[in-house]
Amino acid sequence: MEDIEKALRFIVEIEKLKNVQRKTKPAGLKRFENSAEHSWHVCLCALILKDYSNDPINIDRVIKMLLIHDLGEIDAGDTIIYSSETDTAKAKEKEGLQRLFSLLPDNMNIELMNLWEEFESGETADARFAKAIDRIPPLLHNIYGGGHSWKQYGITKEQVFSLNARIGKGSEVLWSEIRSKLEGAVKDGILK
Repeated sequence: MEDIEKALRFIVEIEKLKNVQRKTKPAGLKRFENSAEHSWHVCLCALILKDYSNDPINIDRVIKMLLIHDLGEIDAGDTIIYSSETDTAKAKEKEGLQRLFSLLPDNMNIELMNLWEEFESGETADARFAKAIDRIPPLLHNIYGGGHSWKQYGITKEQVFSLNARIGKGSEVLWSEIRSKLEGAVKDGILK
Protein backbone atom coordinates (compact mmCIF):
# COMPACT_ATOMS: atom_id res chain seq x y z
CA MET A 1 0.00 0.00 0.00
CA GLU A 2 2.90 2.36 0.67
CA ASP A 3 4.06 2.08 -2.97
CA ILE A 4 0.57 2.88 -4.21
CA GLU A 5 0.41 5.94 -1.95
CA LYS A 6 3.78 7.12 -3.29
CA ALA A 7 2.58 6.64 -6.87
CA LEU A 8 -0.61 8.58 -6.17
CA ARG A 9 1.34 11.49 -4.63
CA PHE A 10 3.54 11.55 -7.75
CA ILE A 11 0.45 11.53 -10.00
CA VAL A 12 -0.98 14.53 -8.15
CA GLU A 13 2.35 16.38 -8.23
CA ILE A 14 2.89 15.99 -11.97
CA GLU A 15 -0.44 17.75 -12.60
CA LYS A 16 1.64 20.91 -12.19
CA LEU A 17 3.08 20.31 -15.68
CA LYS A 18 -0.27 21.54 -17.00
CA ASN A 19 0.58 24.95 -15.57
CA VAL A 20 3.98 25.30 -17.31
CA GLN A 21 3.42 27.55 -20.28
CA ARG A 22 5.54 26.93 -23.35
CA LYS A 23 6.76 29.43 -25.91
CA THR A 24 4.70 28.27 -28.90
CA LYS A 25 1.04 28.37 -29.81
CA PRO A 26 -0.59 25.22 -31.18
CA ALA A 27 -1.45 25.48 -34.88
CA GLY A 28 -4.71 27.36 -35.31
CA LEU A 29 -4.92 28.55 -31.69
CA LYS A 30 -4.22 31.98 -30.23
CA ARG A 31 -3.05 30.71 -26.82
CA PHE A 32 0.26 29.17 -25.82
CA GLU A 33 0.38 25.45 -25.14
CA ASN A 34 1.40 23.98 -21.80
CA SER A 35 4.09 21.37 -21.30
CA ALA A 36 1.60 18.59 -20.55
CA GLU A 37 -0.08 19.20 -23.91
CA HIS A 38 3.33 19.10 -25.56
CA SER A 39 4.10 15.75 -23.91
CA TRP A 40 0.82 14.28 -25.14
CA HIS A 41 1.37 15.66 -28.63
CA VAL A 42 4.91 14.33 -29.05
CA CYS A 43 3.82 10.89 -27.84
CA LEU A 44 1.14 10.73 -30.52
CA CYS A 45 3.63 12.04 -33.08
CA ALA A 46 6.07 9.27 -32.14
CA LEU A 47 3.38 6.63 -32.46
CA ILE A 48 2.26 7.92 -35.85
CA LEU A 49 5.77 8.49 -37.22
CA LYS A 50 7.54 5.44 -35.72
CA ASP A 51 8.00 3.75 -39.09
CA TYR A 52 10.23 6.63 -40.23
CA SER A 53 12.97 6.03 -37.67
CA ASN A 54 16.44 5.52 -39.11
CA ASP A 55 16.93 2.48 -36.88
CA PRO A 56 14.67 -0.11 -35.26
CA ILE A 57 13.17 1.36 -32.08
CA ASN A 58 11.13 0.22 -29.11
CA ILE A 59 8.14 2.59 -29.36
CA ASP A 60 7.12 1.89 -25.74
CA ARG A 61 10.50 3.17 -24.51
CA VAL A 62 10.32 6.17 -26.86
CA ILE A 63 6.87 7.10 -25.53
CA LYS A 64 8.07 6.71 -21.93
CA MET A 65 10.97 9.07 -22.65
CA LEU A 66 8.65 11.61 -24.24
CA LEU A 67 6.18 11.41 -21.35
CA ILE A 68 8.86 12.22 -18.76
CA HIS A 69 11.35 14.36 -20.68
CA ASP A 70 9.82 17.70 -19.64
CA LEU A 71 8.71 16.87 -16.07
CA GLY A 72 11.72 18.80 -14.74
CA GLU A 73 10.04 21.94 -16.08
CA ILE A 74 7.62 21.79 -13.14
CA ASP A 75 10.46 23.22 -11.04
CA ALA A 76 12.72 24.71 -13.73
CA GLY A 77 10.08 26.27 -15.99
CA ASP A 78 10.16 26.22 -19.78
CA THR A 79 12.76 28.09 -21.79
CA ILE A 80 12.90 28.43 -25.53
CA ILE A 81 15.15 25.65 -26.79
CA TYR A 82 17.49 28.02 -28.61
CA SER A 83 18.69 29.31 -25.24
CA SER A 84 17.89 26.41 -22.89
CA GLU A 85 20.50 23.81 -23.71
CA THR A 86 22.99 25.01 -21.12
CA ASP A 87 24.56 23.06 -18.29
CA THR A 88 22.80 25.32 -15.77
CA ALA A 89 19.36 24.78 -17.31
CA LYS A 90 19.85 21.01 -17.56
CA ALA A 91 21.08 20.83 -13.95
CA LYS A 92 17.96 22.69 -12.80
CA GLU A 93 15.74 20.30 -14.78
CA LYS A 94 17.56 17.29 -13.36
CA GLU A 95 17.12 18.59 -9.79
CA GLY A 96 13.40 18.95 -10.46
CA LEU A 97 13.21 15.42 -11.81
CA GLN A 98 15.09 14.04 -8.84
CA ARG A 99 12.62 15.74 -6.51
CA LEU A 100 9.65 14.38 -8.45
CA PHE A 101 11.02 10.88 -8.89
CA SER A 102 11.90 10.69 -5.18
CA LEU A 103 8.14 10.59 -4.57
CA LEU A 104 7.99 7.22 -6.35
CA PRO A 105 8.94 3.76 -5.13
CA ASP A 106 12.68 3.20 -5.63
CA ASN A 107 12.45 0.85 -8.61
CA MET A 108 10.32 3.36 -10.58
CA ASN A 109 12.53 6.25 -9.51
CA ILE A 110 15.63 4.60 -10.93
CA GLU A 111 13.93 3.43 -14.15
CA LEU A 112 12.54 6.88 -14.96
CA MET A 113 15.75 8.73 -14.15
CA ASN A 114 17.68 6.31 -16.36
CA LEU A 115 15.21 6.93 -19.21
CA TRP A 116 15.55 10.71 -18.82
CA GLU A 117 19.36 10.47 -18.84
CA GLU A 118 19.22 8.23 -21.92
CA PHE A 119 16.96 10.78 -23.65
CA GLU A 120 19.28 13.64 -22.74
CA SER A 121 22.40 11.85 -23.99
CA GLY A 122 20.70 11.01 -27.29
CA GLU A 123 23.03 8.09 -27.98
CA THR A 124 20.60 5.17 -28.43
CA ALA A 125 18.25 4.70 -31.38
CA ASP A 126 15.26 5.18 -29.05
CA ALA A 127 16.67 8.43 -27.66
CA ARG A 128 17.68 9.79 -31.07
CA PHE A 129 14.18 9.18 -32.39
CA ALA A 130 12.54 10.65 -29.27
CA LYS A 131 14.71 13.78 -29.53
CA ALA A 132 13.86 14.10 -33.22
CA ILE A 133 10.13 13.81 -32.56
CA ASP A 134 10.34 16.33 -29.69
CA ARG A 135 11.38 19.01 -32.19
CA ILE A 136 8.63 18.50 -34.77
CA PRO A 137 5.54 20.06 -33.08
CA PRO A 138 7.26 23.36 -32.13
CA LEU A 139 8.50 23.72 -35.70
CA LEU A 140 5.05 23.02 -37.11
CA HIS A 141 3.56 25.52 -34.62
CA ASN A 142 5.81 28.21 -36.06
CA ILE A 143 5.52 27.18 -39.70
CA TYR A 144 1.71 27.18 -39.50
CA GLY A 145 1.55 30.08 -37.04
CA GLY A 146 3.40 32.78 -38.94
CA GLY A 147 6.69 32.18 -37.11
CA HIS A 148 5.25 33.67 -33.91
CA SER A 149 7.89 32.49 -31.43
CA TRP A 150 10.77 32.83 -33.91
CA LYS A 151 9.84 36.48 -34.36
CA GLN A 152 9.15 37.14 -30.67
CA TYR A 153 12.54 35.76 -29.59
CA GLY A 154 14.58 36.90 -32.59
CA ILE A 155 15.39 33.35 -33.71
CA THR A 156 17.25 33.24 -37.01
CA LYS A 157 17.01 30.72 -39.81
CA GLU A 158 20.61 29.71 -39.04
CA GLN A 159 19.63 28.84 -35.46
CA VAL A 160 16.54 26.93 -36.58
CA PHE A 161 18.33 24.86 -39.22
CA SER A 162 21.39 24.22 -37.03
CA LEU A 163 19.59 23.09 -33.88
CA ASN A 164 16.90 21.10 -35.66
CA ALA A 165 19.30 19.19 -37.89
CA ARG A 166 19.28 16.71 -34.97
CA ILE A 167 15.99 15.43 -36.37
CA GLY A 168 18.06 13.69 -39.05
CA LYS A 169 19.84 11.63 -36.40
CA GLY A 170 16.53 10.01 -35.55
CA SER A 171 14.89 10.14 -38.96
CA GLU A 172 16.54 11.34 -42.14
CA VAL A 173 13.26 11.19 -44.06
CA LEU A 174 11.43 13.33 -41.45
CA TRP A 175 14.27 15.85 -41.41
CA SER A 176 14.13 16.06 -45.21
CA GLU A 177 10.41 16.84 -45.07
CA ILE A 178 10.71 19.32 -42.18
CA ARG A 179 13.72 20.99 -43.79
CA SER A 180 11.65 21.47 -46.96
CA LYS A 181 8.88 23.10 -44.89
CA LEU A 182 11.46 25.33 -43.18
CA GLU A 183 12.86 26.37 -46.56
CA GLY A 184 9.29 27.26 -47.55
CA ALA A 185 8.98 29.36 -44.37
CA VAL A 186 12.17 31.20 -45.37
CA LYS A 187 10.85 31.75 -48.89
CA ASP A 188 7.56 33.07 -47.45
CA GLY A 189 9.38 35.46 -45.09
CA ILE A 190 8.18 33.67 -41.96
CA LEU A 191 11.72 32.65 -40.97
CA LYS A 192 14.59 35.08 -41.54
